[in-house]
Amino acid sequence: MDFFNIFQRSRSSLRQLEQHRQRLYRIAYSWTHSAALADDLVQETLTKALQKHGQLRDTGAGEAWLYTILSNCLRDHYRRQREADDIDELCLVDEAGPEQVSSQQQIVNQVRTAIARLPMGQRQVVTLVDLEGFSYSEVANILVVPVGTVMSRLCRARAALKEILSAVRQNDAEPAAPSARIRRIK
Repeated sequence: MDFFNIFQRSRSSLRQLEQHRQRLYRIAYSWTHSAALADDLVQETLTKALQKHGQLRDTGAGEAWLYTILSNCLRDHYRRQREADDIDELCLVDEAGPEQVSSQQQIVNQVRTAIARLPMGQRQVVTLVDLEGFSYSEVANILVVPVGTVMSRLCRARAALKEILSAVRQNDAEPAAPSARIRRIK
């Protein structure tokens, strides 16, 4: 009896996959501009989806799961097609001098220090959006907050960073004035 239930589930899975085949092909074709490659990617996507259908926990996310597989198949294809450079023929030259490296490292340290001064919510949003490149909706899902909250935290974080970094820049630009010390003599 269980065998027939498994067979029935796989038949319904097959029907659902067939419904998505044309859309997967359109997306793959728009990504690759090659009919043959798009067809291969869709075939590989459907094969992997059938093999791994037991790993899908949320059936409502099945469509997104398929397109994630398609994206991964495309990435794998390009990774396999990437040309390897012969390292014996490469000429490795670093154009940046020690002064430039030091200056860049100072800037990185200043930005890290400025980000560390932000409140945790703003720090999370600015690092996920600006440094890691996540979209607002992805950050909202990651932090389990509304998209509007992400946007407002990001706006406040950027404004705070601008103030902090401009204050640091002004302090670096001004020559250090000798500080007058008042000593109390008894």
